[in-house]
Amino acid sequence: MNNNFNIRCYQKLVLIPKGMVSTYGALAKSLNSKAYRAVGNAMAKNPNPITVPCHRIIKSDGSLGGYALGVSKKIQLLKKEGIKIKNNKVVDYKSKLYKFK
Repeated sequence: MNNNFNIRCYQKLVLIPKGMVSTYGALAKSLNSKAYRAVGNAMAKNPNPITVPCHRIIKSDGSLGGYALGVSKKIQLLKKEGIKIKNNKVVDYKSKLYKFK
């Protein structure tokens, strides 16, 4: 995927409010794509990982997935935003899923 795809991912990411999460697949779908792995690559290359909150993207089963600054930092950021984590999964994640328009 190209840099334009990454930029489109970041534009969607900033829409996810604090205290909410989304999935790699949902973000891809919001871009009319099935390329959830390309979304993961875009997250890994995010030049502004705090202001463009890629820590709010998780796997579709509620598990955390990776994070460029480390999974422990991802957990710290999510907990700071009120997201509960247990066994590297977001607790009751379906109630925290942000729906892209």
